[in-house]
Parts: sequence; C-alpha cells; structure tokens
Amino acid sequence: MSSFKEMLHASFKSQDTEEWLDVYFTRPIGLVFALIWKQLGVHPNTITILSIFLGVAAGWMFYYTDLWHNIAGILLLMFANFCDSTDGQLARLTGQKTLIGRMLDGFSGDVWFFAIYVAIALRLQGQDMPGTDVHWGIWIWALAILSGFLCHSPQSSLSDYYRQIHLFFLKGKEGSELDNYASQRKIYEELPKKGAVMSKLFYYNYANYCKSQEHRTPAFQQLSKALKAKYSNVGEMPAALREEFLNGSRPLMKYTNILTFNTRAICIYVTCLLNCPWIYLLIEITVMNILYIYMHKKHENLCKRIMAKL
Repeated sequence: MSSFKEMLHASFKSQDTEEWLDVYFTRPIGLVFALIWKQLGVHPNTITILSIFLGVAAGWMFYYTDLWHNIAGILLLMFANFCDSTDGQLARLTGQKTLIGRMLDGFSGDVWFFAIYVAIALRLQGQDMPGTDVHWGIWIWALAILSGFLCHSPQSSLSDYYRQIHLFFLKGKEGSELDNYASQRKIYEELPKKGAVMSKLFYYNYANYCKSQEHRTPAFQQLSKALKAKYSNVGEMPAALREEFLNGSRPLMKYTNILTFNTRAICIYVTCLLNCPWIYLLIEITVMNILYIYMHKKHENLCKRIMAKL
C-alpha cells in the first residue's frame, strides 16, 4: 500500500508546474479529505458540486463589509479550493473519472468567481468612489465585467494552455491534457443526433474553448504542425530540441500560476478585509494583464525560435 507521501507526490503533475502553496498546503489537505471521502464511499462529482455551493457562499459573504462575514468568505473559498483539489485526487484513487466530472470541474471555478464578481459589484455600487462623493453605481458593474470576462477569463485560459503544453513536452500525451479544436469538434460531430445532451454540451463548449486558445497562439500552432509533420510524437524529437523548449517554457510557469487561483484569491482576501475590493478589480486589469501580455509574448517568441531550428 502506498504511503501518504507517495500518494501526494503522485498527485503532482510536475515540479515545474506546481505552485509552492499547493504543494505544501492545498494538495496535502485535499488528499486527507480524499482519503476520508473514499472511506465514506462519496463520489468525486459530489465533492465538485459541494465546491460550487461553497464558492457561491463565499461570494455571498464578500457582499458584506464587516470583518466576520469576510473571514467567513475567506474560509468558504479556501474550502471550495480544497474540494477542487480533492475531487481530482479522489477520482484517481477510486478510478471514478467521468465526463460529467470533467464538465463540473471546469465549470466550478467559473461559478465561484462569477459569484464573487457579482458580490463585489453589489457591495460597491452604493458606495462612493475613492476621494469623491459620487456613488460607483453602474460603473462598478462595467469594471467587474471588464475585469472578469475580458481579463480574468482569457488570462486563466491561456495559463492553463501553456501549462498543458509544457507538460506535453515534458511527459508526452499521457502526462498532459493538451487537446485541440479539430479533435474535440470531431467527437462532437460524431455524437448521435438524438440524446447525449450532456456530451454534446461539453464537447461543443470544450471545442470552442480549445479554439480560443489556438486563436491566440499562432506561433505555437505553426510549431505544433511542423513537429507533427516531422516527428510522430514528442518522444521522437531530438532531446536537445525538446530540452531547449522546456528551458524556455519553465520560467513562464510562475506566471501561469500567478494568473490562476492562488494569487487572485489572496488579492480578494486582502482587499475585501480592507473594504476596498475595487483595488482587486484594478489589479486584474493592470498588473495581471501586464503579466499576461509578457507571458504570451515570451511563449510566442520561444515557439518562433524553436521553429527556426526545425
């Protein structure tokens, strides 16, 4: 029987892509919960649904301006994140991986943050803008939409894509969840005309998700096509070429981590406790976007450099 340390290590995708807060805090707690849920016979999808309720409840708590509601929001969002870590670990421990589970896992984080953005906008709309006697009103909704839909969403999407690309070059297809629009669209089109509603919904949306990632990474798409034409799989690439790509990609992994959950959550915690969550929205639009643009530019240049050597 595997030890706790061995099971924890097996749950890491790679040392390159893991964030220290997850390695030393979130994943160990998530694994403890996963082992408990396994003993109780709880299905991973149940844990994912629980995380959705916890995330929405956290958003509700952030609507209030007092200290105790905001502390409750922090704890609820932390537990939602533990559940998000737990469901994947539990699925691997029990072999209960399902399409619905994959759908819920991708959906849950979006619901948490949607609830949080709505709560922040409702919280601030009746408050005065800093240094003025003018209410935020509709402008806070515009700021929340700009921050959430036009900044947060593409930042998270591209960060996830770059991590999967890195894992693909590091471990091959079996160690990565790197997918493409064409293959996912083909699965969608081959589904039966009648029924399979959930499968159709998932593959239609997932194919478009992949398409949006591909649209923003033209240099990588060109490189990917060239590699597929020259080598049947990443394992057949010259080791020096693959290592050069990984050496260029590895420093960017810290930006993919910043642009996903932990840094965002900490910013929300601090700004809500200080009763200035509008600062979090501005951080999304400014700091996070600068990192996003830098990460994107560096990765595209890396792909062009490798492409020139093929």
